[in-house]
Amino acid sequence: MEKTERLYERDAYCASFCSTVLACEEHGGVLRAALATTAFYPEGGGQPADRGALGGARVVDVHEEDGVIWHTVTAPVRVGETVQGDIDWTRRFDHMQQHTGEHILSGIAHEQFGCENVGFGIGEDSVRIDFSLPMTDEMLALAEELANGIVQRNEPVTAEWPDPVRLSHLSYRSKKALEGPVRIVTAGSADVCACCGTHVARTGEVGLVKITSAQSYKGGTRVTIACGMRALEDYRRRHDAVHEISVLLSAKPDETPAAVRRVLDENAALHAQLAAAENARFEAEARTCRENVPALRVCEGLSGDSVRRFASSLAARCGLAAVLCRRGDGFSYAVCGAGAAELAARMNAALGGKGGGRGEFAQGSVSCTEESARAFFAAEGFDA
Repeated sequence: MEKTERLYERDAYCASFCSTVLACEEHGGVLRAALATTAFYPEGGGQPADRGALGGARVVDVHEEDGVIWHTVTAPVRVGETVQGDIDWTRRFDHMQQHTGEHILSGIAHEQFGCENVGFGIGEDSVRIDFSLPMTDEMLALAEELANGIVQRNEPVTAEWPDPVRLSHLSYRSKKALEGPVRIVTAGSADVCACCGTHVARTGEVGLVKITSAQSYKGGTRVTIACGMRALEDYRRRHDAVHEISVLLSAKPDETPAAVRRVLDENAALHAQLAAAENARFEAEARTCRENVPALRVCEGLSGDSVRRFASSLAARCGLAAVLCRRGDGFSYAVCGAGAAELAARMNAALGGKGGGRGEFAQGSVSCTEESARAFFAAEGFDA
């Protein structure tokens, strides 16, 4: 079958076209069609496939095989007939904005810091870029500022197929060595890169480039960005969240950080007071136990840390202690004292538990009734 002519490479803004159906077949459990020409972009280069319609059939996926672009369709189209294709333009333009924004930011990171883009993907909600080097907050802030400067200057974005001589003298980014004709995308003054994707015509159409998160990844930096309408939606979500927090804290939006710190400090003070009161209660409970006789206590409503401190207080008097705290259909537990880890292993086996520890401390959970737990500890010689 002849290779598909790719309209999107010449005109990324082509949203409707007519073409001859060359094939329509079942393949891998789906129905797919091949056309003489298409404006549908197939998945590749980190950019998802277009969606849309061919005649009365929906196009739900697009892939390339050996130069032929196959459209996964929901209904058959007749071979030999001319069919109209309509791209989901909202989705396409979103991908154009994200992809061009990625070029701008990647080109700047490369020029400013020597970072290579070693991974890229446009997801439904975020765009991922993996840079080869660690990047500080200051580096990321500068890259973002410079990228938006390129956007504001509304510089041209072009795609071309340079002849071999010109290509050999051209400096461009590429994730791998390329042979044969190479499509070069120039994103304003920010980037020159080998790329097969679709892009906006001018950088101003990107709207905004916003870094939404960054983290260390495989010795480099994984960055997520949002461009255009995605950046606006990200801002709306964050604005709404800050507004809700400001209402809850009775603070102006720009005063919420200080208000949150105040609440955290108050919470920490209350936790310290609660822990002190609990410790006094635990010590008082420990004084009711017989010295050097292993003790079990069953309780409810305690945090994991409180359960551990309760068991530790009991063990100081009893030598070995276990505290079970009711959680749903079972119990969380803490065991403290000589032989705690070995006791926990036996308890897990007998009572359907999981967890453990080493030496004189173990913790975990068991799925059993209180009666069966008390029976187990009584058999272990505990005052249960």
